[in-house]
Amino acid sequence: MNVENKILKAEKLLEENKQDSVLRILRKLDSEKKEKLAEQILQLDFEQLRKLYKETQETPEILEKKLEHINYVDKYKISDEKRNTYLNLGEEIIKNGKYAVVTMAGGQGTRLGHKGPKGTFKIDVEPEPKYLFQILAENLEKANKKYGITIPWYIMTSTENDKETEEFYKAHNYFGYPQEAVKFFTQGNLPLLFTNGSLVIDKDYSIKIAADGNGCIYKSMKKAGILDDMKQKGVQWIFIGAVDNVLLNMVDPMLIGLAIDEKHEIAAKSVPKNYPKERVGVFCKANGVPSVIEYSELPEDMAEQTDEDGELLYGEAHIMCNLYTLDALEKIAKIDLPYHVANKKTDYMNEDGEFIEVKEPNAYKFEAFIFDAFNYFDDMSILRGRREEDFAPVKNAEGNDSPETAKKLYNDFHAKNN
Repeated sequence: MNVENKILKAEKLLEENKQDSVLRILRKLDSEKKEKLAEQILQLDFEQLRKLYKETQETPEILEKKLEHINYVDKYKISDEKRNTYLNLGEEIIKNGKYAVVTMAGGQGTRLGHKGPKGTFKIDVEPEPKYLFQILAENLEKANKKYGITIPWYIMTSTENDKETEEFYKAHNYFGYPQEAVKFFTQGNLPLLFTNGSLVIDKDYSIKIAADGNGCIYKSMKKAGILDDMKQKGVQWIFIGAVDNVLLNMVDPMLIGLAIDEKHEIAAKSVPKNYPKERVGVFCKANGVPSVIEYSELPEDMAEQTDEDGELLYGEAHIMCNLYTLDALEKIAKIDLPYHVANKKTDYMNEDGEFIEVKEPNAYKFEAFIFDAFNYFDDMSILRGRREEDFAPVKNAEGNDSPETAKKLYNDFHAKNN
């Protein structure tokens, strides 16, 4: 298709979809910018965007959710016999090359005051400061040495940070991890929409897009050929974790063994909530299937409920430590998970060529959540760990879940276990 036809087709699409403001901007651009914007417009799924926008205008249907406690296994309260069973089952999978790990690393370090991909943030741990990516690489390398194998490592980046992430790995010689065992792939994007349904134009006259949430990892893995690559390698179990947990244990045979023993296709690690109203999503059964319910959705009386041992009935926090069979990932990759809408403030280019910086939310961002996939399984295994051994996230510049709190947890753990 020649340039002129591209532009005409893009204009027609904008007209048909009532994107008048974008159409007026497009018509004012010089030929080079016009062609780039037209190409972007031709790639948009306007039907999907119409549907997403329509949902923002409707009052969400309040579905009655029957919430129930979900069973879990406490890693520290099981018999030696059970522990050995889980360990043996899990270690067999790892040693026989049937295990792979995926790191979600699409985010930027903005909230930490860090410019660049979040994984390139350096945390001041002992005996020397380390990058988040480096901590993960060292943990994986330790498992490789223990089991005499090389675990395939897949890293999900975003359009925003993909190039920078790959260059960072090359510049640091992959932190000693075998380069051939590392594969990068990008997560998907969706355009932002103004609250009136119009597309947002960025300062470079492109359509403003944002990553479409961690729940889109499943489709991204399929689209990028990652699931096929795993199948070719004989991988059967896959761990998916986040880049920002400095205590993330990506290779835990106990978790694998528990899932195999309980004959479940998916599993996850949890840590107990610190107190009933802690602002974390918790595992439960919703309408009979495994689920994670946000703290804001859990009724107050249920948040306080305890069992006969005084443990919270809804006390298992989801910490982004999830395990799947390859079959489970292939199944989820075919499912359209629901999108959740967030009100965001976004700067934009107006029709007069002025870049407007805003102070109030003015646009919708659409994201899918990774745990919404759990609903498509009858049950799952949950292994309860401990924060001081499993969960030290780096989310905020200061206060809770900050570099300071993560550093302390990391240093304490390694002082105790080395």
